Amino acid sequence: MSDIVDAPAEDPFDAIVDAPFDAALSERYLIYAMSTITARSLPDLRDGLKPVHRRLLWAMRLLKLDPASGYKKCARVVGDVIGKYHPHGDQSVYDAMVRLAQTFSLRYPLVDGQGNFGNIDGDNAAAYRYTEARLTRTAIELMNGLDENATDFRPTYNGEDEEPEVMPGLFPNLLANGASGIAVGMATSIPSHNAAEIIDAAMLLIDNPQTSHDQLMEIVRGPDFATGGVLVDSPSVISAAYASGRGAMRVRARFSNGWQDDSAWEPTGVEKLPGGTWQLVVSEIPYQVQKGKLIEQIAQLIADKKLPILDDIRDESDEHVRIVLVPKSRNVDPEDLKNALFRLTDLETRFSLNMNVLDSDRTPKVMGLGEVLLHWLRHQIEVLVRKSQHRLEKIDARLELLQGYIIAFLNLDRIIEIIRTEDEPKPVMMAEFDLNDRQAEAILNMRLRSLRRLEEMELRRELEALEAEREDLVKLIDSPALQKKRLKKDLSALRKNYAEETALGRRRTSLEEAGQAREISLEAFVEREPVTVIMSKRGWIKAMKGHADLSARADFKFKEGDGPAFAFHAQTTDKILIATANGRFYTLGADKLPGARGFGEPVSTMIDIEAGNDIVAVFPAVADGRMLLAATTGKGFIARISEVIAETRKGRGVVTLKPGTRLKVVRLAPPETSDEAVLRDQYVAVVGDNRKLVVFPMTEIPEMSKGQGVTLQRYKDGGLADAVCFRMSEGLSWTMGGDSGRMRTENDMSLWRVARGAAGRLPPQGFPRNNQFD
Repeated sequence: MSDIVDAPAEDPFDAIVDAPFDAALSERYLIYAMSTITARSLPDLRDGLKPVHRRLLWAMRLLKLDPASGYKKCARVVGDVIGKYHPHGDQSVYDAMVRLAQTFSLRYPLVDGQGNFGNIDGDNAAAYRYTEARLTRTAIELMNGLDENATDFRPTYNGEDEEPEVMPGLFPNLLANGASGIAVGMATSIPSHNAAEIIDAAMLLIDNPQTSHDQLMEIVRGPDFATGGVLVDSPSVISAAYASGRGAMRVRARFSNGWQDDSAWEPTGVEKLPGGTWQLVVSEIPYQVQKGKLIEQIAQLIADKKLPILDDIRDESDEHVRIVLVPKSRNVDPEDLKNALFRLTDLETRFSLNMNVLDSDRTPKVMGLGEVLLHWLRHQIEVLVRKSQHRLEKIDARLELLQGYIIAFLNLDRIIEIIRTEDEPKPVMMAEFDLNDRQAEAILNMRLRSLRRLEEMELRRELEALEAEREDLVKLIDSPALQKKRLKKDLSALRKNYAEETALGRRRTSLEEAGQAREISLEAFVEREPVTVIMSKRGWIKAMKGHADLSARADFKFKEGDGPAFAFHAQTTDKILIATANGRFYTLGADKLPGARGFGEPVSTMIDIEAGNDIVAVFPAVADGRMLLAATTGKGFIARISEVIAETRKGRGVVTLKPGTRLKVVRLAPPETSDEAVLRDQYVAVVGDNRKLVVFPMTEIPEMSKGQGVTLQRYKDGGLADAVCFRMSEGLSWTMGGDSGRMRTENDMSLWRVARGAAGRLPPQGFPRNNQFD
């Protein structure tokens, strides 16, 4: 006791290892990364399963949930899995189980679910206490051989049970059902395929392991997704992806209005309606696209008027997908509508191919199609040999007993005498008839009814059959050629369950090569109607139907304290340009502007205008038009209208301004021309705050897409007040004062005609005091 009390306490610092922090961190992170890669995220090439899926199937097998038995609660399965094999969260395990049961997620489901297991709309499954499940026939085929020593078993995480390292069944699950996962520094994305095509390709490789990739691609034409759809990439693109194991493929929705056996079936999806109208029907959507979100996406495009050729969308789905798209008018071309939908929605998606799997040594590797199939066939040969060896051992054990039984029948009277007279009959029998312990014990345990003559004949027939089977097994184990022949026979038998004629084996994803969806000018489908665009001083904008009288601005409806700032005539097909004082231009479609029943809407809800940034000009964009832009500094340039259009909320920066300056003038300029006489007649007039006016040829101003421009007028104080383009032959005009709206024109501008950048002189008598041309 005193030794314990007097013993010095261990210093915790003695256990500290002196090592560089980065090296220690790297070592520990590498362990975590490898665990994630090999034991969680990547599928095993041999059975196409991740550990959680393998453990789910194993637990359901032990619960005897085969297809012929009844269902059991999913809670029971999840409880066994997390309690015995997979110490993770119950929700993650249940989510994995739900996916194995979803017919729209797996091409060949491995779990037969009863209850709410979610749907293609994106709704979640019910809680595991409500749902029930059992195994499918495909899962049974995938696990076939577990009782025949076809694979190794390993202890579970707590050492109390065992679990298979890999499923030995013949079903090609990796390629048939595909896989996806994200590990550390790598990921996998394998689409599902048609099982019959995979089996055909595998049998071709059995006959000729040197089969070329092109020959394989003639059989495996591409993915076969659970939700169908249409694969539209060219065969060369698909083949290149499968050759390297990496690539991407475009998948589109299928347009059709029912099933091919319907009398009204239309493969283009165009459903005729009375009155010459029609609607477009979607019957299949791309893989992993949630139908509910897809419909919301299209509905939002309609609400935002980004798809003006589409009027409405309806979901008429039951157990089959049926999405109805109603065009704006019957004059819309169905192909144009499809192309617009492909470009703007998830009716066309790209599926990434990344065949990154764990090989038989559990090493991650990206493989091509041929390499995957060869590795899988090598595994199946190993399984076949192990099953044959296991059967051989069973036959040898049974032959041993049969030989003992036959000896007993041949010496039946003596055997009975020994049993009746000897206290320890076993040693006597073993010595007299040269029996081993196992044979003698079996004879002693034999029932009296087995002593009839018929039993002896049956034993001899069984002995002969087993000896013949044993001989075949020995030949099979020793002959690679016989192994290939047997594997091919087994694959042919399996293929019958997944043939193209069966409901499960029928190919769902068709291949129809198509180019990229062409860009459609959606504005061309907007009905051209006259509108009057009105913007208030506080930035509220609206579009009134028809061309209203602009002189009656006071009659327009505004909020209290607000009033008109800009009003002009336009068409619904026009683009409306908005220029702000900071030199940015914004674009709005006239057809997307709010109606004039109310006060309109603040333009700030449609575009991102900085607070306190004044709107300088609002006008309809003119095709091939140009405009004069000038800042308060007196600098400016000519810009093409087509180069400032940007239909984004943030607009486009066009005029570069120094701090404290602002964009002052946005004026339409004459269109571009090569006529020398017209060019000589085009001038620009600029007036400053100092009431000085200069006039110079427009050819002295450069055309730019962005920048500050050049000096139009020089100032000692103040800045630019206004500028305008005009034709010298027609004179310079300006608005007279008052409400009359009368114009005055000065034809002789020779006194103000100077070079660009001059200070100028006072304008003609009667020029407005506000220094504005209108």
